[in-house]
Amino acid sequence: MAVESTMLPLGTQAPDFRLTDTVSGRVVGLDELTGSALVVMFICNHCPYVKHVQQGLVEFGKDYADKDVSIVGIGSNDAVNYPDDSPENLGAVARQYGYTFPVLFDETQEVAKAYTAACTPDFFVFGPDRKLFYRGRFDESRPNSGIPVTGVDLRAAVDAVLAGAGAPAGQYPSMGCSIKWKPGNEPQ
Repeated sequence: MAVESTMLPLGTQAPDFRLTDTVSGRVVGLDELTGSALVVMFICNHCPYVKHVQQGLVEFGKDYADKDVSIVGIGSNDAVNYPDDSPENLGAVARQYGYTFPVLFDETQEVAKAYTAACTPDFFVFGPDRKLFYRGRFDESRPNSGIPVTGVDLRAAVDAVLAGAGAPAGQYPSMGCSIKWKPGNEPQ
C-alpha cells in the first residue's frame, strides 16, 4: 500500500547516526557528511516506487558528486521479512547501478524513526547548519504515470541550499511503499 511521507517540520535538526555502508563495510556517521547540503534518502530494493526512480538517483548522484553536497541512502526495512532489502542485497544493487553515494543499513530502524521516515523513497535536505530545509518527493513522477523522472523537486532544494536561497515554498510529500517495520517495532 502506498503511503506519503510525514513532512517533518522544517528547521528540525538532522538526527545523528552511525551506520554501516552496505558496499564498503565502513561505518559512516552524520559528522562525516560535511557538504553544505546534506541529502538523506530512505530507499530500498523491493519497492516499485524506488525502482521507478533508481536511474534518476544514479543521475542525481553523478550530477552532484563534484559539488558541495553530501548524499547518503539509508535502508531501514526489516531484512528478515524483506530479504531483498538485506544489507548484502542493498550493496549489490548499489554496485549494480553505480550509486555514487553510500547506502547504509539501519538494522535497528532507530534512524528511520528519528527522521520520521514513512515510505521509500523519502527525501530530506539539510543546510550547512544541518537544519531541515526540504522534505518530500523526488519529483511528481510515479510508476505508470507517464511523467518523466527528473528529480526536479529535490534538485531545486539542493540548488537553493548551494545558492544560499530560501527553502522552496512548494514542498510535496513523497509517496511510496511504507517502511517495513520489524514486528513490534512500529513507531508510536
